[in-house]
Amino acid sequence: MPRPPVRLVLIVSAVLLAVSVLGIGLLRAASYEPPGAGSPAARGPERAGPAAGTPGRCAGVPVSATWELRGMWLTTVMNIDWPSKPGLSREQVQTEYRAWLDLAVSMRHNAIFVHVRPSGDAFWESAYAPWSEWLTGRRDGRSPGWDPMAFMVAEAHARNLEFHAWFNPYRGSQPAPAGPGADFAELAPNHPLRKHRDWAIAYPDGKNARLYFDPGIPAARAFVEDAMLEAVEKYDVDGVHFDDFFYPYPEGGGNDFKDDASFARRADKSQSRADWRRANVDTLVSEMSRRIKQLKPWVKFGISPFGIWRNRDTDPAGSDTHGLQSYDAIYADTRKWVREGWLDYVVPQLYWAIGFDKADYTKALPWWSGLVRGTRVQLYIGQGDYRVGEKGPWRQPDQIDRQLSLNDKYGVLGSVHFSAKQIREDRLGSVTRYRDHHYAAPALLPPMAQLPAAPPAAPRLVGARRTPAGPVQLEWQAGAGAEPASWALYRVEGAAAKLVATGRAGAKVQDPAPPPAAAQYCLSGLDRSGNEGAVSAPRGVSR
Repeated sequence: MPRPPVRLVLIVSAVLLAVSVLGIGLLRAASYEPPGAGSPAARGPERAGPAAGTPGRCAGVPVSATWELRGMWLTTVMNIDWPSKPGLSREQVQTEYRAWLDLAVSMRHNAIFVHVRPSGDAFWESAYAPWSEWLTGRRDGRSPGWDPMAFMVAEAHARNLEFHAWFNPYRGSQPAPAGPGADFAELAPNHPLRKHRDWAIAYPDGKNARLYFDPGIPAARAFVEDAMLEAVEKYDVDGVHFDDFFYPYPEGGGNDFKDDASFARRADKSQSRADWRRANVDTLVSEMSRRIKQLKPWVKFGISPFGIWRNRDTDPAGSDTHGLQSYDAIYADTRKWVREGWLDYVVPQLYWAIGFDKADYTKALPWWSGLVRGTRVQLYIGQGDYRVGEKGPWRQPDQIDRQLSLNDKYGVLGSVHFSAKQIREDRLGSVTRYRDHHYAAPALLPPMAQLPAAPPAAPRLVGARRTPAGPVQLEWQAGAGAEPASWALYRVEGAAAKLVATGRAGAKVQDPAPPPAAAQYCLSGLDRSGNEGAVSAPRGVSR
């Protein structure tokens, strides 16, 4: 999903093979090196959330919380993150997944983005796609005998993490382990491209080819939409998430995406191939936006595009960058999607260092900040944790730390880190550094005005006690009206009541690290869309 820089230099064949095998282009950034080779403040000022309903005051002081999305991508293709290898037992798969969620909680994240349709396959029982080989260890489409998707969503929600189902719409296969890359015989027996070979295009040429659904065939587009919406209908997901794979990244060397047949059938014969391809992607994005909200109005829709729309030297509306242009190279008109309001959030992959001459983080970021200004589309940034430790500025342990400080300056509402494995590895102590500086306290998800809103009435705290293990535990009752989906716990600290814990409704309400002195607490409830209701009356706990 998350992607990287541009084709600034020729990529050696070994790296091309790695990118092709990975099938998600996530190593593309590692192929571009800059020529040659401060301790920021805590996460900006705490922001009052744009919630429907104001939280108010606790024991006479204002409540204070940070509102931002914090997440990581959990990648399944090629078993990059999870499962650690294909064909594990149900118990092993579940144990590993719980460990990833526990890592997210320890990082004070509040969302996770899980790769559930990597390549025309599925991590759920689907009428449209075979079971994923990265889960089952087989390409025969046979069921693992349990429901991974239901498990994944339930476990994320139990930890009060939003679950964003991450889909690759048009990827149909990965390179075959032996023989021709785009071999229909290598597909699962129930793979849709076996039945609809006319929907399939092999790209690039040669043994590293993979199959794509042709975006120019309306029936193929409707099919992949239905396949993704099936998961939305069956499971309690919080978001639908795409990365930037629509048309494939150009491989060069004379490779062409062979869509002559569908191009010849286009309705508007005056369209150039580039405009026609962009229109095909636009149609997918706009239709998915509309259909998701028709099905479940509260489900968010977001895309993580390549970090450059167009360069300023090509288009005055572009960014001050000099790299691959997604508008021209992969037919992704991200700017249009934001301006049309088809997205709820956008997560550009800014996998470049501060000072990188072709795509300087300090120059790409302001362009995206300006793009969302005045829209209802929230801006999160895709952070390139996987690059930490590479040559040049990525050997600076504070590179992402400094980037997060810039995000604060430009009003960014969150970050998603690629990928989970790098969060766990914590190269150069980079993750620990930015966690302590920017994620030191929990955060609430920023509400979206376009989603349904029903902020709960103030709950009532009916008890508070210190437990032998240390945390302060509070008992509460919901207020009249709508039941909260989650809660936020505040503790008075001087002139403000600071957010100290969050949880799903039904989970224990407790302060995990209370002070030894007496303390005052207030509790609020939040609806499914993150809108916060009024806080409770305070409840104290003695020393």
